[in-house]
Amino acid sequence: MAGEPAQVLNALDVAKTQWYHFTAIIIAGMGFFTDAYDLFCISLVTKLLGRIYYHVDGGAKPGTLPPNVAAAVNGVALCGTLSGQLFFGWLGDKLGRKKVYGLTLMLMVICSIASGLSFGREPKSIMATLCFFRFWLGFGIGGDYPLSATIMSEYSNKKTRGAFIAAVFAMQGFGIMAGGVFAIIISTAFNYRFSSPAYEDDAIRSTIPQADFVWRIILMVGAIPAGLTYYWRLKMPETPRYTALVAKNMKQAAADMSKVLNVNMDAEQQNGEKRLPESAAEDQSAGLFGLFSRQFVRRHGLHLLGTTSTWFLLDIAFYSQNLFQKDIFSAVGWLPPAKTMNAIEEVFRIARAQTLIALCSTVPGYWFTVALIDRMGRFAIQLMGFFFMTVFMFALAIPYDHWTHPGNHVGFVVIYSLTFFFANFGPNATTFVVPAEIFPARFRSTCHGISAASGKLGAIVGAFGFLYLAQNQDKAKADAGYPAGIGVRNSLIVLGVVNFLGLLFTFLVPESKGKSLEQMSGEIEDEDEAKQASEQQQAYSSRTVPVL
Repeated sequence: MAGEPAQVLNALDVAKTQWYHFTAIIIAGMGFFTDAYDLFCISLVTKLLGRIYYHVDGGAKPGTLPPNVAAAVNGVALCGTLSGQLFFGWLGDKLGRKKVYGLTLMLMVICSIASGLSFGREPKSIMATLCFFRFWLGFGIGGDYPLSATIMSEYSNKKTRGAFIAAVFAMQGFGIMAGGVFAIIISTAFNYRFSSPAYEDDAIRSTIPQADFVWRIILMVGAIPAGLTYYWRLKMPETPRYTALVAKNMKQAAADMSKVLNVNMDAEQQNGEKRLPESAAEDQSAGLFGLFSRQFVRRHGLHLLGTTSTWFLLDIAFYSQNLFQKDIFSAVGWLPPAKTMNAIEEVFRIARAQTLIALCSTVPGYWFTVALIDRMGRFAIQLMGFFFMTVFMFALAIPYDHWTHPGNHVGFVVIYSLTFFFANFGPNATTFVVPAEIFPARFRSTCHGISAASGKLGAIVGAFGFLYLAQNQDKAKADAGYPAGIGVRNSLIVLGVVNFLGLLFTFLVPESKGKSLEQMSGEIEDEDEAKQASEQQQAYSSRTVPVL
């Protein structure tokens, strides 16, 4: 690296791990804790919503959400997330990371509360308002992806950068687990206070009127962790890399570094360097290639294809497994038939299953990545993760009939848990980390947003597709209102193929372990080339003789 920014950025790259790094992990991580809680807690209450609002008198089974309603309730937040990732990713590069960071969190707080206050008397109006607020909840969640990843990467040193970014993302595991634990507590309390018979014993009394409070409380509590960190997000300074490389203000970048990190910046750097004149900054920036320009495609096109394709393929499998694990567990008999439980007990059993999966596989997988990503590297972990996800998915699918027999449920759950473990000790973490490391600072947030949005597109495909595909091949045995599907076994085979494709596309993703952000993106060299071009243009202009 050469030039004035190199001194500031090199100080960041070699800075020792300090308290501010952990503070930033907590501030950014609590956003992801809330993201995961809000996105996945809906899977805990969808069956309850079906019982409350779509009960059919005389039905042999409890009411369920109609296909279009179930698809909307499960998928609308993902649509909002996709939109938010693109919008806030772009805005983070235009206005700066700090200026929009608090906005995403405030949107999450407001919409979490509003989701639980969905109003109306008719099921249609309640579901419509729930979907409306969950879309905007997802919009705020979407902004957290590119901004949190970019902020953490731009404050980190190159030795432990992967672990710091992965630690922010790992808070997702605690958010998923917290959703399950809280649902267990609420359902236990309500079931103790308002006992009711199973559906098969008394269909009407099996769903108590107070059950309407249960799903609302579970959704609204997601606002609390986000609200607790709002003030601290507003206090975070802009990242020095954005200030130095995009805003072209070396003095402010050095001052911000000295404010939050124990970094020795010499007096000349802090006091002598001035901000580039606006005209000079514009001339220098004009020589830099733009997003999706021919030079961008030549340098970073395959990298962007790698980050978008692997995240897309991963989320097809990851979200379909997460959002519909209750259906998979019911299919293999780990959860008892719905008619043998009352409404609140069903919430309890679904929450318990989700919590066990999170505790035994999801959370450990995330933190294995945190511990090993700067030793093994991003490429190796992602390749390994996709490989074992493929193996275990086929291990579930091919002998699927074996797993449905009594006594074999434990084996199914163990292997199913291992797919979650290697998703999180694998591509679910690395697809979040890598896009924050390999693109230039002026595009970093935008490119991360594009990659993440591609992932959410995969999540939407998984959420909507699996809802229909996993239905029984015999239409008479499919859920009410659904056409015949290909069955759980064939759906698992499809997910195995998707994971294998993810493994292949991983070869497009570069390794960034131990390298500086500027080394990966080549932007210091770009800055120098643009500066030289600007100086040559000015020299040429000064030699031009005016015509008399």
